[in-house]
Amino acid sequence: MAVQPTRIGLAGLAVMGQNLALNIAEKGFPISVYNRTTSKVDETVERAKKEGNLPVYGFHDPESFVNSIQKPRVIIMLVKAGAPVDQTIKTLSAYLEKGDCIVDGGNEWYENTERREKAVAENGFLYLGMGVSGGEEGARNGPSLMPGGSFEAYKNIEDILLKVAAQVRDSGPCVTYIGKGGSGNFVKMVHNGIEYGDMQLIAEAYDVLKSVGKLSNEELHSVFTEWNKGELESFLIEITADIFGIKDDKGDGHLVDKVLDKTGMKGTGKWTVQQAAELSVPSPTIESSLDARFLSGLKDERVQASKVFKEGGFGDILTDQTVDKKQLIDDVRKALYASKICSYAQGMNLIRAKSVEKGWGLKLGELARIWKGGCIIRAIFLDRIKQAYDRNAELANLLVDPEFAKEIIERQSAWRRVVCLSINSGISTPGMSASLAYFDSYRRERLPANLVQAQRDYFGAHTYERTDVEGSFHTEWFKIARQSKM
Repeated sequence: MAVQPTRIGLAGLAVMGQNLALNIAEKGFPISVYNRTTSKVDETVERAKKEGNLPVYGFHDPESFVNSIQKPRVIIMLVKAGAPVDQTIKTLSAYLEKGDCIVDGGNEWYENTERREKAVAENGFLYLGMGVSGGEEGARNGPSLMPGGSFEAYKNIEDILLKVAAQVRDSGPCVTYIGKGGSGNFVKMVHNGIEYGDMQLIAEAYDVLKSVGKLSNEELHSVFTEWNKGELESFLIEITADIFGIKDDKGDGHLVDKVLDKTGMKGTGKWTVQQAAELSVPSPTIESSLDARFLSGLKDERVQASKVFKEGGFGDILTDQTVDKKQLIDDVRKALYASKICSYAQGMNLIRAKSVEKGWGLKLGELARIWKGGCIIRAIFLDRIKQAYDRNAELANLLVDPEFAKEIIERQSAWRRVVCLSINSGISTPGMSASLAYFDSYRRERLPANLVQAQRDYFGAHTYERTDVEGSFHTEWFKIARQSKM
């Protein structure tokens, strides 16, 4: 029990909540903690003692928890998105006072945050929806934080967030006030969509190297370790290298080969794709990563399909490919990097489109900065993205930034070789293929969309514009076609 009021409170003590509470305490801010299941409270206090007698104070009931915090109170919630958040707000609100602030640190749908901010304002409370990225390790040692909502609420907690966030040399703490309303949650959602794309592209690189290049896990470990020293240096490449180096503790060989090829998901990737569709922002790399997860879930169907096509004479065509291993590794590295640019370009354009729609005024270069440390998509590459938006805040697409354009031009031959090799080998690379198609469509002055619009006008009188005359036009295609057939 704290004698003096604590600086902040945290409700919801699953692993992320516990780790964030310990991080806050370690940075010198006494913290009160509460959880509906009280054993988690005791567990967190015990951990605080073991990890350096940190100033963490546990409470078994919401009233004493709220009353232990200095005014104006700031309470972070880390509970499951949806109804549990509403329930926690209801529980805490009974004891809060005007001017107190609630911060939701979960992966919440942005409109729920906007609804809650309005609802709690009726009682005089402030509200923030704060994206937290970095997983368990990030929460404990320094995450990337994306707070959005009440600016006044942000100022009440800014001193804590600046110390608790990941610290990156030369660019500072990985936190900034994102903007109004649900902008923090929206930015975190798109961050997760980009993460889906990144992970899928890395999985495809692995598949091509293993299935076509016949690289062993030892070789893959070495390749990814090497890649992590160059342009692809990132958290996801680093952990991928680690995974290839871990042996199975329950049998022979490497653990990665025993992991079932069925990917789970929690919904943020799906939300990203739905928002891309709502806003008409092409995001094929992110969409393909979501489809790949759906397809992975059809494990039983895939097992049966593989039998059908083997029996039908569609044998293993991989063996037909003879490749230069060194060249393949270099080509895949270049294809991965070029595809990655497309994934980030799509994510940034989606954030900008939402920012324009909602009037949030989001700064894309600043988002790239706060993703440089702590978060799952942290990468050296984000420096380049920040510089691109620093050069031109109105940049239409990362692909046309002079530096990125040059890099894509240098890598496009390798990119095409990898996609063609994969297709000819019967290996699906939906992310790399979608990224290449996105690039090829975006760079072309004229697309075959003229035919699609002509078809729409033919069957639905939807009209069309012309390249040579202003205005909307409709042609009686059917009548003209019928007359010509007579």
